[in-house]
Amino acid sequence: MAAAKPVVYILHGDDEFAIQKMISRWTREMGDPTTADLNISRLDGRSASEDDLRTATGAMPFLAERRMVIFTHPLARLGNETARRRFLDLLDRLPPTTGLVLVIEDRPVKKDHRWEVLRQAPSGCHWLIEWARQAGEKARVLEFPLPEPWEMPAWIRKQAEERGGLFSPQGAVELARHVGNDTRLASQEIDKLLTHVDFRRPVEADDVTVLVAPAGQADVFEMVDALAARDGAKSLQLLEELLEKQDPLSVLGMIVRQYRLVLLAAEIIAEGGGPADIEKNLRERPFQAPGFLARKLFVQARLYTLPQLEAIYRRLLDLDVAFKSSQDARAEYAAFVAEQMG
Repeated sequence: MAAAKPVVYILHGDDEFAIQKMISRWTREMGDPTTADLNISRLDGRSASEDDLRTATGAMPFLAERRMVIFTHPLARLGNETARRRFLDLLDRLPPTTGLVLVIEDRPVKKDHRWEVLRQAPSGCHWLIEWARQAGEKARVLEFPLPEPWEMPAWIRKQAEERGGLFSPQGAVELARHVGNDTRLASQEIDKLLTHVDFRRPVEADDVTVLVAPAGQADVFEMVDALAARDGAKSLQLLEELLEKQDPLSVLGMIVRQYRLVLLAAEIIAEGGGPADIEKNLRERPFQAPGFLARKLFVQARLYTLPQLEAIYRRLLDLDVAFKSSQDARAEYAAFVAEQMG
């Protein structure tokens, strides 16, 4: 961070693990942890005031060239033109002794009656990205999209090499099959598997089969069926089984993915489409057995209305925020299931 020229860093994308990995690298590069902690401020745009941000970004670094302010959810309170202008004015006036890191987790948004993940940098139409382009060297935009499923084997092998270990091509493919493109879960499993082989040989497909629990997507299908049927007891039972195998955020990621697909299928159905149309859409993406998946999605989508699915999807995004501030994931899940039963 000290050698970097920009004073504003915009980190955005749906790969939250990669974003946090980048921030961790920057904090390590700030030197001695004791001094570094005095030069790092963390703010959340949902609760921090404009004065809080001005104070944090205007403070002088202590025994260092620069200080870093990590600002998550920076757009939370910038819903009108006046607020945006004031925010951009603050960015324009940042001192060179501050590096302001804006962390924006891309969220699915509805555009032209379709749900899609907001890709702000390529679109060229977002006001903050436009400011960054005009700011030149003062700003740096970094995008962190999740790897596509077909990219995961190469991603896994690269991550293993960075940690001093190896995966065989077959081992990487097998792990990708188990974890999908959940990068945080994949990272945890890579560590576990490299430890298992003691970094002495490549991780093989058999190692993955023995040590890594399947991603549980079939259980998620069943859980969504149970929710649609208003079977709260079965939904909670399936959630408990998933939570026994994986961490809460990984489970949530699978549920979000499933409802994203159900919502996509529901929109195709609303336009008069059927399983074949859903399958055609899925074939444009790297899904295994798209025909089976399309038929399953067709059945599930017809159990909901579009407004119901949109409300559930928004609620799941709120749940993601709740998980990151709460230690009781099971209670949060129970509350979600209870809402669906109502």
